[in-house]
Amino acid sequence: MPSASAPFDTRGPGADAPGAGARGSLARLYRRDLPAYPATGRRMSYLAIVVVTTVVLYYMLYIQYAVATSIITHFDMTYRYFVWVSVIGNAVGAFASLVAGLADRWGRANLVVYGLLVAALLVFFGLPNAGDKTTYLVLFAVVSFIEGIVLVATPALIRDFSPQLGRATAMGYWTMGPVIGSLVVTSVTSSTLDTAGWQDELRYSGAAGLVVFVITLFALRELSPGLRDQIMVSLRDRALVEARAKGLDTEAVRRGEWRQMLRLDILGSAFAIAVFLLLYYAAVGNFVVYFSTTFGYSEQRTNGLANWYWAANALALVVAGLLSDRLLVRKPFMIVGGIGAIVATAVFASLATHATTGYYTFAWLFVAIGVFSGVAYAPWMASFTETVEKRNPAATAAGLAVWGWTVRIVVAVSAAFIPVLVTSVTPLVEHGAEVAAATKQAAPALAIVDAHPQLFAELGKYTPTTTPPALAAQAVKEVGPADLAVVQKAQPQLKVLKEYGTKVQKAAKNGPGEWRTWWWICVGGQVLFLPFVFVMAGRWSPKKAREDAQAHQDAVDRELAALAGSEA
Repeated sequence: MPSASAPFDTRGPGADAPGAGARGSLARLYRRDLPAYPATGRRMSYLAIVVVTTVVLYYMLYIQYAVATSIITHFDMTYRYFVWVSVIGNAVGAFASLVAGLADRWGRANLVVYGLLVAALLVFFGLPNAGDKTTYLVLFAVVSFIEGIVLVATPALIRDFSPQLGRATAMGYWTMGPVIGSLVVTSVTSSTLDTAGWQDELRYSGAAGLVVFVITLFALRELSPGLRDQIMVSLRDRALVEARAKGLDTEAVRRGEWRQMLRLDILGSAFAIAVFLLLYYAAVGNFVVYFSTTFGYSEQRTNGLANWYWAANALALVVAGLLSDRLLVRKPFMIVGGIGAIVATAVFASLATHATTGYYTFAWLFVAIGVFSGVAYAPWMASFTETVEKRNPAATAAGLAVWGWTVRIVVAVSAAFIPVLVTSVTPLVEHGAEVAAATKQAAPALAIVDAHPQLFAELGKYTPTTTPPALAAQAVKEVGPADLAVVQKAQPQLKVLKEYGTKVQKAAKNGPGEWRTWWWICVGGQVLFLPFVFVMAGRWSPKKAREDAQAHQDAVDRELAALAGSEA
């Protein structure tokens, strides 16, 4: 009887096999599992790499919004087309987030490392060299697909490397990724747009992505499934988590993970934070358009103004995370931050129609909105991952996929809805600068036309070759040959004003009020956030939270003692 064939050894060749050293080094580029929970120094380095990766990814994603008007002009896009670039990108990113939910089975690190490489290459080589607007849309959709995956994989890594008692601080740093990414965008563009084109701005971000890719390729690691599929409350749980991992059936604990995530505390809170951040999405995608069309700000000036928001938000995220971990509670921070953001955004909305509102008034309002949003968001991220862990710690990526999908769908819908509500933005973006230039260039001709309105209305019915002789003679007599020549020379500008002038003038009048309506919708999203705080995991009282932590530690000590006794 033939002997049974030996199973394939997935561990690879032994250390003494020919070429094993070289193959082992190569394997490190895709085998990233850690067999034991890392020491504090290594753990902090992994967390730092994930945060830096998140920053550079959002730098690459958001850079197009900071140079939106330049891209629209270069590709001769309508504003509505540019909006649909964003809508399609976010929709693609939403479903990429669901794909990334499989990171519970595939792991997280490789998705981050090689996703970053693809995104960086596309932003450095692809987008700046796009031949037409359709190519640009397709390439941006691919970048958004990568972002949707990394949106899930990076916070999953943060959760894996941060016990619950330090989770809010870690999530505060991770949440700085999109915020610092936005700050980098506005800082770089406000400093370089005088001498750089929009293609250069994209290449700067792509180059940064390639540099960080090299770092992640060699340095980023992740926990093995047995370790990451457990709840770790504090670092003192390390020995117990490692002991349990040896006998953990990782396939069994992940069964039904998607069904477990479709609960009110997961779905409801994901939707709540998505609508809470409506103003944040507007800051990323619409502030340049809003301030240029309503207040006449340049791209550079608007990006400089946005720096106040991003800097305040980044600082608040870290401070709120530290305080939340110190007090062991999340919900009070979410409520205080939510109410503060509502008040500050309401004041901003009330000033949206006042042309006299100054730069620094907006700046300090953005500081307030940024601070209160940060106070709410960092503890929310910690609480959300803890809510997911309460259902099933092995389903972390699935829970974050639900969150990522929800956020991206809300962003896509809001981006599509803005041009429907703010109808003034299309004529202002597409023809506002053209009309302004024509008005300036044709000013002498307009003065002449305004002095003889009936005559020029009659002349407008004819071409120069079909004008009746009597009417031509009347024009020479009343206006004079020199002034008629001025009007004739300005015909291209006068044609622009005739075709678009009234539309642009009406849009400029209606625009502030239409934007104000959207800002009030953002306030409504912030209000809707508050009731969902009550369905999430976590204590309100620091005292009770400390009692829970002590009870958990006592249980861990008892289990470790029992394990030690059984091995004796």
